[in-house]
Amino acid sequence: MVPTYLAKRYGWEILPHPAHRPDLAPSDFHLFGPLKRHLGGMAFETEDDLISELMNWFDNLDVDFFRVGINSLLSRWQKCIDLHGDYVEK
Repeated sequence: MVPTYLAKRYGWEILPHPAHRPDLAPSDFHLFGPLKRHLGGMAFETEDDLISELMNWFDNLDVDFFRVGINSLLSRWQKCIDLHGDYVEK
């Protein structure tokens, strides 16, 4: 399993993800919104055209995009921990 391999290699702790908490998943709250806005209104002739556009978008993202996403995730996780999992982002 890749996450286990990476955790062992880099000394990371794997945290369990609360079920049905998309606001605590970095892909859901930080990645898909900007990606959806970027792709909005575009049409693709082929799957390869879509893949090419996606690769171009990812290649041009600044490292700060990911840093902000991870840092935002930390505060969301802490809020969930402090409230013993009983929180809803308002």
